[in-house]
Amino acid sequence: MNYTFTPILVGIGLFLGMLLFQEIGRRIGIRQITKNPEEADATSSGTMEAAIFALFGLLIAFTFSGAASRFDERRHLISEETNAIGTAYLRLDLVAPDAQAALQELFRQYLDSRLEVYKKLPDVEAAQQEWAKGVVLQNTIWTQAVAACRMQANPSTCVVLLPALNEMIDITTTRKMAMMMHPPMIIFVLLFVFGFGCSFIGGYSMARSNPHRWVHPIVFAAMAAITVYVILDIEYPRFGIIRVDAADQVLIELRESMQ
Repeated sequence: MNYTFTPILVGIGLFLGMLLFQEIGRRIGIRQITKNPEEADATSSGTMEAAIFALFGLLIAFTFSGAASRFDERRHLISEETNAIGTAYLRLDLVAPDAQAALQELFRQYLDSRLEVYKKLPDVEAAQQEWAKGVVLQNTIWTQAVAACRMQANPSTCVVLLPALNEMIDITTTRKMAMMMHPPMIIFVLLFVFGFGCSFIGGYSMARSNPHRWVHPIVFAAMAAITVYVILDIEYPRFGIIRVDAADQVLIELRESMQ
């Protein structure tokens, strides 16, 4: 996963780029009018301009909607992992007391490791090292749980405990994949292409206005840049201002209940 870019810098780049293309379009429009003065009174291609701006709006809307949906899904998966770990921890009461204490301690270490994975972000390398530590703890918990089940006189213990452990382990992969799921890079490229294109068209059309006003171009570029910034910030909720860290509180409360 590559998180080296900063959404703020992307937003600033889009804002400045849109202003630049607006000015380029305006100057080209002025040059065309100077060469052919009757174009100043010509009717602009309003229908085509409206269609291009509508496509840009739809692209932003769908991208924003997808980002918000993935953000909610990531928060939901945190609660699912909390439920999975809590259920598996409670079912440790079914194993023999001598094996139960060791497994409970492993669960506490495992939950500490799971919390550390996301605390270490945006240091991806450190988070990956902590993830590897959690995988080792998963294997140890599974091995000891299977051994404890084999020592049980009642085989129903395995039927109840092992599926809960399996769900607890599987949810970590689901969360990792959810964190890695983002729109293809071409979507973000298109946002820039359409943003610059709409700015160029807007600047070209404004060449007919006299005097030139900067309020509309600045507001248009600022609104588009802020929206794209928010989309990126929601897409990477462990790195920016909009974060899912508050949802980790349920995992923290579960860890405190294990004392």
